[in-house]
Amino acid sequence: MPADTKVHVIDHPLVQHKLTLMRSKDTSTSNFRSLLREISMLLAYEVCRDFPTTKIPIETPIGPTMAPVLDGKKIVLVSIMRAGGGILDGMLAILPSARVGHIGLYRDPKTLAPVEYFYKVPEAMGDRDTIIVDPMLATGNSAVAAVARLKESNPRSIKFVCLLTCPEGLKTFHDAHPDIPVYTAAIDERLNEKSYIVPGLGDAGDRLFGTK
Repeated sequence: MPADTKVHVIDHPLVQHKLTLMRSKDTSTSNFRSLLREISMLLAYEVCRDFPTTKIPIETPIGPTMAPVLDGKKIVLVSIMRAGGGILDGMLAILPSARVGHIGLYRDPKTLAPVEYFYKVPEAMGDRDTIIVDPMLATGNSAVAAVARLKESNPRSIKFVCLLTCPEGLKTFHDAHPDIPVYTAAIDERLNEKSYIVPGLGDAGDRLFGTK
C-alpha cells in the first residue's frame, strides 16, 4: 500500500471543533461522552466513503427505480474494550445493521505489552469488511495485537479508526501491519514518558466513564 494511503487524517471543521472540546480538561464526563458519540458519527461517514454499494429495486412515490444501498450485514465494527465502546455507539447510529465484535485488552503496567482477556467476533468473517475502533493509538501495541488477532478470522478488509494518534504509534502499527489504513482526527506531537499522547486528551476511558 502506498505510504500516502496508510493514514487518513479527517480534518473536517466539525470533527476538529468537537475534538478541541474533547481535549479540554474542563469538559465534563457527560459532555465528553456526547462529543465522542457525535464525532464518531462524522468519522464513520468518512471511513465508509469507499465501501461498495449494490442497487435494489424500490418504489418511490413517483414510480419504480433501482437505487444504491450499503449492505450493513457485511460490515463488522470491532471495539477494543473498554474505551472503544464510545466510538462504537456513534458508529452504530450510522450503521445500525452492522455486526459487532469485541476485543478486550489491557496494558501490562511493567512491560506495556497488551494482554488479551476477551475476544468475540461474528462467524463467517471472510466476506465482511471490518472497522476496528479505539479512541487512542498511542504506543500502538494494543492496536497491533488487536489487528493480528482479527486477521486470524480472515475478514475481507480491515480499517483502524481512532480519534488521536502520534508518530511513534503509527510507526509501530505500520511496521507490523503495513496493509491496514488508519483513520484519525489528528496526529499529535509525541508520546511522553508515561506513554500518553501529547497534547492528547488524557485517558479516553477514564474521561468517558468518569474513572481515574
